[in-house]
Amino acid sequence: MTKKIIKGSGGSPPSPPTPYRAPDTLNSRQFATIQDLISEGEIEGFATASKEGRTKGTTAYNNAALKDIFLNETPILKSTANSASPADADFNFQNVGFTPRFGTSNQTAISGIVSSESTTAVGVTVSSSSAVTRQITNTSVDAIKVTITFPQLQKAEDNGDLVGSSVSLKIQVQYNSGGYSDVISDTITGRTADAYQKEYRVNVTGAFPVDIRVVRVTADSTTSQLIDAFTWTSFGEIVDNASTYPNSAYTNIRIDSEQFSSIPKRAFRIRGVKVRIPGAGASGSGTPSIDNATGRIVYPTNYIFNGTMGAAVWCSDPAMILLDLLTTERYGFGTHIVDANLDLFSFVAASKYANELVSDGSGGQEARFSCNVNIQSSKEAFDLIKDLATVMRCIAIWSAGSITITQDKPTDPSYLFSLANVTSEGFNYTGSSLKQRHSVVSVSYFNMDSREIDFEIVEDSTAQSKIGTVIKQVKAFACTSRGQAQRLGKAILFSEQQESEVISFSTSMDAGAIVRPGSVITVNDPVRGGDRRSGRVAAATTTQITVDDEQGLNTFGGSNQKISVIMPNGSVETKTITGISGLVVTLSSALSTTPNVNTIWLLESDTLVGQTFRVITVEEQDGINYSITALTYVAGKYANIESGISLPARNISLLNQPKNPPSNLQASERTVVINALALTKLIVTWVGVTGVSQYLVQYRFNNTNWVNQIVFRTDFELLNTEAGVYEFKVFSYNAALLLSSTSSDLTFNAQGKTDPPSNVANLTLEPVTNKLVRLRWNRSTDADVIHGGRVYVRHSNLTDGSGTFQNAVDLITALAGNTTDAVVPALEGEYILKYQDDGGRFSLGETSIIMDLPDLIDAQRVLTQREDLLGTPFSGTKSNTTFSNSASALQLTNPATNATGTYEFASIVDLGAVFSLDLKRTLRSVGFVIGTDIETIIPSGSFWDDYAIDNNFDGAAADEANTQIQVATSQTASGSFGSFNNFANGTFKGRRFKFKLILETSNVSQNMNVQQAGFLAEFESRTEQSYQTGGSTSTVPQSSGTSSSGKTVTFGTPFFVGTSSTQGGANAFLPSVGITIQDAQAGDFFTVTSVSGTGFVVTIKNGTSFVDRTFTFSAVGYGKGV
Repeated sequence: MTKKIIKGSGGSPPSPPTPYRAPDTLNSRQFATIQDLISEGEIEGFATASKEGRTKGTTAYNNAALKDIFLNETPILKSTANSASPADADFNFQNVGFTPRFGTSNQTAISGIVSSESTTAVGVTVSSSSAVTRQITNTSVDAIKVTITFPQLQKAEDNGDLVGSSVSLKIQVQYNSGGYSDVISDTITGRTADAYQKEYRVNVTGAFPVDIRVVRVTADSTTSQLIDAFTWTSFGEIVDNASTYPNSAYTNIRIDSEQFSSIPKRAFRIRGVKVRIPGAGASGSGTPSIDNATGRIVYPTNYIFNGTMGAAVWCSDPAMILLDLLTTERYGFGTHIVDANLDLFSFVAASKYANELVSDGSGGQEARFSCNVNIQSSKEAFDLIKDLATVMRCIAIWSAGSITITQDKPTDPSYLFSLANVTSEGFNYTGSSLKQRHSVVSVSYFNMDSREIDFEIVEDSTAQSKIGTVIKQVKAFACTSRGQAQRLGKAILFSEQQESEVISFSTSMDAGAIVRPGSVITVNDPVRGGDRRSGRVAAATTTQITVDDEQGLNTFGGSNQKISVIMPNGSVETKTITGISGLVVTLSSALSTTPNVNTIWLLESDTLVGQTFRVITVEEQDGINYSITALTYVAGKYANIESGISLPARNISLLNQPKNPPSNLQASERTVVINALALTKLIVTWVGVTGVSQYLVQYRFNNTNWVNQIVFRTDFELLNTEAGVYEFKVFSYNAALLLSSTSSDLTFNAQGKTDPPSNVANLTLEPVTNKLVRLRWNRSTDADVIHGGRVYVRHSNLTDGSGTFQNAVDLITALAGNTTDAVVPALEGEYILKYQDDGGRFSLGETSIIMDLPDLIDAQRVLTQREDLLGTPFSGTKSNTTFSNSASALQLTNPATNATGTYEFASIVDLGAVFSLDLKRTLRSVGFVIGTDIETIIPSGSFWDDYAIDNNFDGAAADEANTQIQVATSQTASGSFGSFNNFANGTFKGRRFKFKLILETSNVSQNMNVQQAGFLAEFESRTEQSYQTGGSTSTVPQSSGTSSSGKTVTFGTPFFVGTSSTQGGANAFLPSVGITIQDAQAGDFFTVTSVSGTGFVVTIKNGTSFVDRTFTFSAVGYGKGV
């Protein structure tokens, strides 16, 4: 059997490993040097280094300073690093060089800062066997920059790997042929396949000429696998910047460009310029020091400034910083202002207040005001001073030849003002509008922790409830504290809400020359305060003040009573009061000196204190007077802002306190005229309360609901009042519109317009004609008569003075109440007048005058008619009237159902022709109250006239019932009559006449008894001389003719001769006719026959013969027909 061996092919050989290539570790590196001017000097230095107490010029100081240098907002060294020996990991940036200068006057320049550089090419390869040398002869050169270049630095291993290598070199310097010495030894290790350059700076420290030599220490490469040759490429001759920049603080930072793509943004946290602070105090009161942690000036307790300033140190006190700005020549105003121009004491006082510790709002404490600011640009001097002053709530003013600052801080009043030492215009007040106020303030400040602008929001919830959310944006100048920003916001809100009132006034030179802006003054304004509490001193000792007027003293009360007086040196002294007697005020202790006469005094107590204001401006007006403007000063605001302490109560006005009610409440009634209407007015008066201008009047009528009325004077009026009980309560309002706790009360029984009017006065009578008279009287004194009232004129036919308004009747229609005369019929009897007011009330008394007419001899009474004397009295036609047998009088049947009734006379008068008839009425009517038994008043068998007087009747007068007599006429024998008209007496034309009574009452409880009713008819005598001819009348003599029947003459107007119904019957009153013959002859005579009312017949004879003669006639008779 044959054995076979089977073999495989064995496959491909394994691949060799991939050659290793070491990374390039050598890169050319550049550095940037940055020089920053950071402040005027001398500065304290860097904040962290100062806090750590590092010594300037040491590495530890510079390391600590790197914590305060920020590149692109990142500190170079971490804040947690140990400044003495920081680890590499503590650096946020590597290879950073840093050199500071602090702005001293003798500081040295920082080396290594190139001013100029001249570069010379070399281009020679340096070998271990052949060093390369160059000589520098320019004596201005401060340093030499040597640049070497490695084209490549790498080694190729046998296995193909590329790795790095190392080359050592030296740079040697020889000064003035004195022999070489090594200044730089360096080894370059790594790999680079590209050109790699490195620069070396060699400072020149010896004499020229200077030889500089580059030596290769490492042996040259002998194989192509190792490439490590280098070339001295060039050298630069460097001249450094030798400027020291005295008094300027600056830094030099050298950074590796590998870590930055561009020049980084730099920021420095430093403690700035050193400023002078007060030196050792007077009387061994100590020397101020600086709190190293905060920069606050720490003043010893009871420190007294003696006017000497100490050394310059760093601090954050705004007062000393402002002082430094004002007095430093280099960057301030020192070329114009020196210490002698400044009130240094005011600066120190402001500094003390600024450096007091207050709450920082986070549980700690800090200075009240700190100033941390970097002023980088020029600014108007006034604006910069103002900005720095406002940091500590100050204003700078020029006063008494020097610059002083005045601060908004707790300040005692230094002057007093009242109406006694201001001009007649007094005090003027203005305030800000609500639209100008804010309820939220956003304060921007620089946050030192975040190194950016931050915002502190401060809110006033009370203001928000009033005006809503109104935001004010504020930049807090020089502020790096959140607590200080918060206090600033609170101060702004407080001022807008509590210190918004401005007072202005003018005063005399003695006050204007003393008061300065920033001073606090006390003002007693009686208009605002509600009482006078200030005036002039009339006399004084050190323990007693005699004031000029007791006004204010007599109302002065309350506890903690004090008096303040302006002293001869212009200051104000205040003492407790132990007693007041008259005008003399006794003090608890003596004043420092006796006050001058006419100086100002001012009283205060818990009930009323003066207003306090901080002066803003004082301006001379005319060389005599000064105008002063001041802003409200609230002493408690500082504790409120800094500690949240509530404002203490301060009563600057009695007007805000509840007032007493008025006194001596009285009421009266009066009738007044408004729009021609008489109204009753009730007037309530009282004695006012001092300081009260507004009162609340409550009133009610007859226990109805109370009505409130606010009045602004010391009286109150109610119009159109009624009779009844009025109750009044009067309260006082104070200036805050708070009511007095009690009222002044009054109950008043008002009469309203129920009082009757006064009586008619001074009634007189004068004839007008034989038929008319004029009555005159004085105008009424009652408004409700003059406006809306009436004058009633009645007539009684009684002539014995027993006539009354009640038993008389209206003669004419009632007259307007303002009437003072009336023409009325002339009637025998008594004219009786009364006033009636607009409420229908009559005068209580009546005024009358009696007229007794003589019988007229030229009148003929032709008819007397009396309805009450008829066989059956008042037998005519009645309507709503009836005849009362018991009263023997005509009455209204029932006034309750019919207040008006009529009675037509029983007969009609017919004159037979139309005549003008004189009529006089006969009328007697007496009103009575229904229910009165007339028979008990008038005994049986007695006559009415014996009892028709007011004294026989009790109760109210029945003067609202009245009777009128009327007449109607007809011109024909049987035609209709015209309308009825009232008459008393008068002449009426007609043939037929009929008469009627009108009975009426305006009070259904009153009726009347018409006892007499009738009339007298008369004709006046007259003479007729005219006759009818051809349709007209003539008085021309006429011819008698010769007819035996005679000449018939017709009267021009006929006479009344009587009728069967008149007295005497028909032809009882024929006229008497007389004839005058114009051309009579001896023996002529005439005969008159056939006389009638219309004419007569005349015949003229001579002997027995009828003769024709001309004649005239005269007929005398009664009445005048138509």
